[in-house]
Amino acid sequence: MTQNQKTPKNSQLTDKTTLIFLILIVTTYIVFLTLPIISVFLKFDLTQINTHLQNTTITDAIKLSLYTAIASTGISIILAVPTGYFLATRNFYGKIVIDSLMDLPLVLPPAVAGIALLYTFAPKGLLGPLFNSLNLTIPGYTIAVIIAQTFVASPFLIRAAKTGFEKQDKTLYNSAKILTDSRIKIFFTISLPLAMRVIISGTVMTWARAMGEFGATLMFAGNLPGITQTMPLSIYTMLYSDPTAGLMLSIILISISFAVIFTVKMLEHKRYGAIT
Repeated sequence: MTQNQKTPKNSQLTDKTTLIFLILIVTTYIVFLTLPIISVFLKFDLTQINTHLQNTTITDAIKLSLYTAIASTGISIILAVPTGYFLATRNFYGKIVIDSLMDLPLVLPPAVAGIALLYTFAPKGLLGPLFNSLNLTIPGYTIAVIIAQTFVASPFLIRAAKTGFEKQDKTLYNSAKILTDSRIKIFFTISLPLAMRVIISGTVMTWARAMGEFGATLMFAGNLPGITQTMPLSIYTMLYSDPTAGLMLSIILISISFAVIFTVKMLEHKRYGAIT
């Protein structure tokens, strides 16, 4: 009896020790992630906001980032949602290869992505002769920023759309096929509405990723104020010339990123419910 009575106490002590140890690890990690973010806000003087917002270099970078991110996100919706639907609803030889290629930009180093785009769209690149015949130059212009952002950010939307279409109830799809043979009609009336919440989440993440794109843009588009200099590139330029201006842009991007992540989490919360 004495041994049986001690066992639950020992077990409770072990569980309590484990919980304390786990809390210490979690707390350390949270502090590690949040302290650098907090330090950025603490370093910035809020009284200088109006002064920096009168700087045309800063305002041009903000406007360009918003414009190119919206454009690249729009292109991503047109290209990624149908691609995600195709990959989710079709089985074919080589699907794993295609699926892996769609994820590749997510793990490519930014410099490699920029070089890949240069060797494709530059005047001496793979498609260079075609653009030269049309008197078009891609690198060094705003279109290059949009291409770089689409290349890097669109896979987020493909993954989201594919997941949304894969998790749908197949009986609804099969029932719709009985009523109509039009796959397009089924897509717009059944599949797309059911996956809309996930697609919206993916769209928001794609836009945020486009806003924060740096490496591929720098390598491929260049860093020209008012033309290709987005907010991340402006931060890089101002790091030594005007640190407080770069700090303000950093705060803007941090705030946007947090707002985007919070929005996505709220959408997921409404979809799956809270885990308590």
